[in-house]
Amino acid sequence: MAEHPKRRYVALTEGHLQDAHHAKTAHGVLRYSSDDVVAVVDSAHAGRTLRNVLPELDRDAPIVSTIREALAFSPTSLLVGVAVSGGALPKQFRAHVLDAIDAKLEIVNGLHQFVSEDAEFVARAKASGARLWDVRKTPETIPLFSGAAYHVPQVVVLAVGSDCAVGKMSAMLELAAAARAASERAEFVATGQTGIMIAGKGISVDRVISDFVSGAAEQLVLDVAPDARFTLVEGQGSILHPAFAPVTYGLMLGCAPDVLVLCHEVGRDSIEDFDVPIPDLRTLANLHESACAPIKAAPCVAIALNTRVLDAAEAQAFIQRTQTDTGLVTDDAVRFGGARLWRAVRAAAQRTAKWTASSQAARR
Repeated sequence: MAEHPKRRYVALTEGHLQDAHHAKTAHGVLRYSSDDVVAVVDSAHAGRTLRNVLPELDRDAPIVSTIREALAFSPTSLLVGVAVSGGALPKQFRAHVLDAIDAKLEIVNGLHQFVSEDAEFVARAKASGARLWDVRKTPETIPLFSGAAYHVPQVVVLAVGSDCAVGKMSAMLELAAAARAASERAEFVATGQTGIMIAGKGISVDRVISDFVSGAAEQLVLDVAPDARFTLVEGQGSILHPAFAPVTYGLMLGCAPDVLVLCHEVGRDSIEDFDVPIPDLRTLANLHESACAPIKAAPCVAIALNTRVLDAAEAQAFIQRTQTDTGLVTDDAVRFGGARLWRAVRAAAQRTAKWTASSQAARR
């Protein structure tokens, strides 16, 4: 994607603002993006502020009912802020998107349904000059996996999960922040639409033809800045998920991780929408390690919990119990910061051959 000035977003969540699952795109951008969010369009909460409705995001903006009202805050872009099942644009969003196009706003869309392939949107954008950015559109050419990912100098850390939407992107972004705080050079690698919006680059691997998913993952780790010491890869799906496991496995094998971080949402006992039980987290960590072992060993070294359904005291107790049960460093990085998980990742990295090789090279 070409360089673009800093955006001033209107986040469109109409009817979904408080739905952490379906509005995860808006929530992720609100929590982690360096771009401004100047207003939210959601008539269910119009007249309130974002901080009143979702104080945990630590971002404030007025909530309005229409694009016309949002224009008073001088936005540059409309963020389609949902990731709904099936990936189609919700019917109630269409009029808002058309109003934004007519107002010459850039449309930033992470859904599987592309706005740039909708005849009405394209015609209106041509008339107004609005830019249509479908974040999930993949590069025209992606090579097959070659094995070059095995030889990158960076320590590759991959987030894996018990299910979809359990906090894999958030865990990697929090680890990146903790790495920066510790003066380490770490780069976040986006593999999904929200991560791409935050990082400004990446490949949405769930749009890649199946034979090329591993190749796409490999290209992402090959593209990391040479001076980075850690590559923090956003995970996708779950190896237990009947619908999405192929993407998960392609990403696991293609980015050739050295270290895994297991992510799980407290209270989720089975795969959402499927009657597939989620095993205990030690067993799940072992499953991921076993899947990687024949090709390239990657230990699971930490557990990132999403404890949003618990109060603070309950969360701390659950974290400690999980750490005792699994023997793995455990924390909720979003709620309590990523420092503990980062120390576990860094300690594991120091046990890899890559770390030894880079340390020896630095002494020469």
